[in-house]
Amino acid sequence: MKKKARLYYKLIATAIRSQMQHRASFFLLTFAQILSAATELIGIWVLFYRFKIVQGWTLAELALLYGLVHMGFSFAEGLGRAFDKFSLLIKHGGFDRLMLRPLGTLFQVATKEVCPEKIGRFIQGFVVLLWGAHQLNFSFFSLNSLCLVFAFAGTVSLFYAIFVIQATLAFWLTDTLELLNIITYGGRDVAQFPLTIFNRGFYILFTYLVPIACVIYYPVATLLQRETFPLWIGFLFPFAGFIFLYLSFQFWKLGVKHYHSTGS
Repeated sequence: MKKKARLYYKLIATAIRSQMQHRASFFLLTFAQILSAATELIGIWVLFYRFKIVQGWTLAELALLYGLVHMGFSFAEGLGRAFDKFSLLIKHGGFDRLMLRPLGTLFQVATKEVCPEKIGRFIQGFVVLLWGAHQLNFSFFSLNSLCLVFAFAGTVSLFYAIFVIQATLAFWLTDTLELLNIITYGGRDVAQFPLTIFNRGFYILFTYLVPIACVIYYPVATLLQRETFPLWIGFLFPFAGFIFLYLSFQFWKLGVKHYHSTGS
């Protein structure tokens, strides 16, 4: 396990260094990510400027949700870029080569490509999260901050798992991107707001089927006492993301077993 972890780190670092050879492109794309996320933030600010609160949530409280989802999503998207393009690997027969190598196919795909410019959205989300925590008088060294760290880890795990599931579906389907966009980008947008403002269908989908609410909304709502759960329960909710990630790996193994070579 330690050897794989070191190898994973080296391969990811190598992929980042190779892309950093074109630094002007990197900085421009990073800046574009910041601008893209900023437009969404302006829309939320305008909403609060007009209505002041949304179902009892203030802008500072919503900043915790916004920061967590954008930090977690950008981190997972940056590391899981190869899964987002995996269907092309299947179509062109490239997956056959991966199966001939000694390392597992999941490991090889995970280290095939990264997207470091996603750090732009991550930074923007981190700044918003810090602002919200400051406005709410959260101490940096406190249980509240530790709960947010757990929520971030759970968010990364869950969105990464969604990318893995999206890639796995390519073993059976030709194109899966639009199908999973409902969960990936749709889930990211839904998680920016309190779950209580959406109808029951969204509540069931993003709580029980894809537990985005468990890794973002419920930990924050517990900290802010918007839910009646004790604080220690807030630490347990993010584990739903870890479990979902484990299940996505098992689903990947099932997909590989059902894979039929292109014959080319």
